[in-house]
Amino acid sequence: MTPPPWKAEIDALVVELLAAAAAAPDAAALRAIEVDALGKKGSVTALSKGIAALPAEARRDYGAAVTAARASVEAALAARGEGMRADRLAAELADRSFDETLPGAPAPSGAVHPLALVQAQLEDVFRSMGFSVLDYPEVDSEYSNFEALNIPSWHPARDMQDTFWLEPFADADGAPGRAHLLRTHTSAGQVRTMHRFPNQPIRAVFPGRVFRYEAVDASHEHTFHQVEGLMIDRAPPEGPGVSVGHLLFAMRTLLEAVFGEAVEVRLRPGYFPFVEPGFELDIRCRVCRGAGCQVCKYSGWLELLPCGLIHPNVLRMGGFDPARWQGWAFGLGLSRLVMMRHQIRDIRLLLGGDARFVAPVAAGSAG
Repeated sequence: MTPPPWKAEIDALVVELLAAAAAAPDAAALRAIEVDALGKKGSVTALSKGIAALPAEARRDYGAAVTAARASVEAALAARGEGMRADRLAAELADRSFDETLPGAPAPSGAVHPLALVQAQLEDVFRSMGFSVLDYPEVDSEYSNFEALNIPSWHPARDMQDTFWLEPFADADGAPGRAHLLRTHTSAGQVRTMHRFPNQPIRAVFPGRVFRYEAVDASHEHTFHQVEGLMIDRAPPEGPGVSVGHLLFAMRTLLEAVFGEAVEVRLRPGYFPFVEPGFELDIRCRVCRGAGCQVCKYSGWLELLPCGLIHPNVLRMGGFDPARWQGWAFGLGLSRLVMMRHQIRDIRLLLGGDARFVAPVAAGSAG
C-alpha cells in the first residue's frame, strides 16, 4: 500500500528537527529550535492546521502522525538539554581549580521588620544610659493593667470600647480568678517592675505589643507596639531625686539617636492617672514636615510620648514610699515612631504582612 504524500513530509521534518536538536551547541540554540518547531507559529504546530484540508477518512491517521512527530521532537529536545547539563557538570568536576570545600553561594535572606529594627535601636540607646530591658505578658490582670496604675473603675479606659476582656477562669484551687484582659498599654509593667526590684533605684524599659478595641485608621490600630520606661531613685535629701528635666533629657537623647539629628518636639500638659504631673510630648510630623497630612490629622504634630512623674499612689502600689522615692515614666508609641522614622503614611502597613512593604522600608526607603 502506497503511503499518503503527507507521511513523507512529516517524516522529513522530524528527521531535520532531530538532527538540529542533536547539533545544538548551547542552551540558547536549543531553545530557538524548540520555539521554531513547537511554538505557536512553529513548523510542527503548523502541521496540525493542515488536517482540515484532508478527507474525513484520512484525518485520524494524519492527527496520530502529527502527535507522534511532536512527541519525538520533544523527546529529542529534552535529551539534548539533559546532555548539556551533564556536560557542564562533568566540566566542573574536571576543573582542577574547583574546590569543593569552599562554602556555597549564600541563600537569599529576608529583611528585618522595621519595628524590630527601631526597637533594637531603642534598646541599645537605653542600655547605654544604664537601663535594663524587661519583658512582661501580653495577657495581664485587671489589677496590673488598671488598679495598680491608679485607674479607678469609672475611668473611660475601662469601657468595653477600649479593652479586649477575656472570659473569666478559675484559679488552681477552683476559686474565682481575677479578671484578665489583653493589656491596653505597656504601663501594666510598671508595678510589676517595682515588685521585682523592691526599694532600690530602678532604670528599666519594657517594649511589647498592646491591644485596644477601637476604630482603625491611618494612625490607629487595634494591635500596635509601645515601649514603656521608668526611672526611680531616692528623693532628697537621701538621694539625688528625679525631675522632669531628667525625663526630657532621656527623651531627647532617644529621639536624636533614632533620627540622627535634633528633632522638633513640644511638651504640653496631659492627664494620665498614673503620673502627676503628666505631659504629652509631640513630635513635628516627619511625613508631611508639619504641613498637615492624614497621619497627623492635618495638625502638623503627632502625639508620640505620654509621660510624667510617677503618681504617689502608683509608687505605693509598687511598695515604694513616695516620701522617700521619686520617679518618672513614659509610654512611647513605638509603631508611630517607626512611621516617623520611615515616613510611613498608614500604620496598618506595619502588621499587614506584605513583604513588598517590609523589605524596602527595612532597607531604608520611605515605604
